[in-house]
Amino acid sequence: MFIIQPLLFEPFTIRGVTLKNRIVMSPMCMYSCYEQDGIVTPWHLTHYTSRAVGQTGLIMTEAAAVSPQGRISPEDLGIWDDSHIDGLSALVKSIQDNGSKAAIQIAHAGRKAMIDGPIIAPSTIAFSDKMKTPEEMTLEQIEETVNQFRAAAKRAKSAGFDIIEIHGAHGYLINEFLSPLSNRRTDSYGGNQQKRYRFLQEIIAAVRLEWDGPLFVRISANDYHPEGNTPEDYVTYASWMKEDGVDLIDCSSGAVVPAKINVYPGYQVPFADKIRNSADIATAAVGLITTGRQAEEILQNERADLIFIGREFLKDPYWPRSAAEDLGIDIQSPKQYERGW
Repeated sequence: MFIIQPLLFEPFTIRGVTLKNRIVMSPMCMYSCYEQDGIVTPWHLTHYTSRAVGQTGLIMTEAAAVSPQGRISPEDLGIWDDSHIDGLSALVKSIQDNGSKAAIQIAHAGRKAMIDGPIIAPSTIAFSDKMKTPEEMTLEQIEETVNQFRAAAKRAKSAGFDIIEIHGAHGYLINEFLSPLSNRRTDSYGGNQQKRYRFLQEIIAAVRLEWDGPLFVRISANDYHPEGNTPEDYVTYASWMKEDGVDLIDCSSGAVVPAKINVYPGYQVPFADKIRNSADIATAAVGLITTGRQAEEILQNERADLIFIGREFLKDPYWPRSAAEDLGIDIQSPKQYERGW
């Protein structure tokens, strides 16, 4: 039994935005834009709003593509056109009306886009034998993509989001530029670590032209390959991101190349810990965090600042209540549900 108020249910303020607790719904693809137009559907409204009702501090949407070519699948959420704003605005309002803050993850799938037509990447290297070989991006395409992220940030602001996260993980386009396993360029966007960072650096700068609110970046902190990026490399990247205006690093890992990962409860927490305490920047821990006590240990030991919950939220929309029970405390329930709680 905890004597003090658990940190998991303490507010967290970042760049003027206060979350009521440290629990974040991690972005997870829903593949629910059945018309393949990227527009919010009733499923999205139900799915995300229910987790806000469940007392989550921050709800982050699935990856929203900055261009049609940048979708992971044809059914992905989109933010590449002004026609997406109305649906996203309705989603934001529903989340906020139920007591949570709203975040959006903006993304480009790069060589892992499973769509018709050509796909693009820093180099002409396919992810696997079963996936298409991408076209190497020209300098004009790089500039165009940077501007697409800027336009996405502007639309996110118009829709009313509280926080933006740039998706730089899981083998998608930004991650492809950062990793020497997928970036074999010999120009100013490839080669050494600083040059591989340039694409993300330009995206951060472009987003910051439109967005002065909290800015997160999701990373894959380990490539799980002897020639790939390590957590030590990402301490350097995180230090640069902090200088460039990023407020928090969301620490995931893997998926830039096929690799065997030893998965166990909290297996990615050491990445958040290392980056937080070596680069002096706020971090989020994610990955098989399933109980309130496990989340509380991470926060009490200053290993991360926020706890991102993924698959547990698919099983339990009211995971914060379950976590509170695990910690032996009561949390506020929606007035409509007080009789049950």
